[in-house]
Amino acid sequence: MIYVVDDDVIMAKCIARACGGREVKIYGNAIEAMEAMSDDELPELMFLDILLVGPDGFTLLNEMASYADTASVPVVLVTSLNMEGRDLSEYGVVGVLEKETMRPEDVRHYVDQYTK
Repeated sequence: MIYVVDDDVIMAKCIARACGGREVKIYGNAIEAMEAMSDDELPELMFLDILLVGPDGFTLLNEMASYADTASVPVVLVTSLNMEGRDLSEYGVVGVLEKETMRPEDVRHYVDQYTK
């Protein structure tokens, strides 16, 4: 299962569609996503927007890193922020997609690499 955490519904649906028929759950904020991880099975991969309403994506990354089970979830940041030169691998970040330039095949690359 793949999580898409983005408060932009259109962007979230585009990312979900690009996941090529895989099971995807969409969450509009960090709190919903974190609660789902404690109730459901863990996602194989998460696409995470940084600029969210309420707690931002960095807050969710920090929260996930504080628990052994959620710390192992690979995360792809989807953002319009310039993340160049920032190493966030300690938070499980395996890649960054720029909202303005990302393509469906960029999403599929991570889906193919991190899901079964």
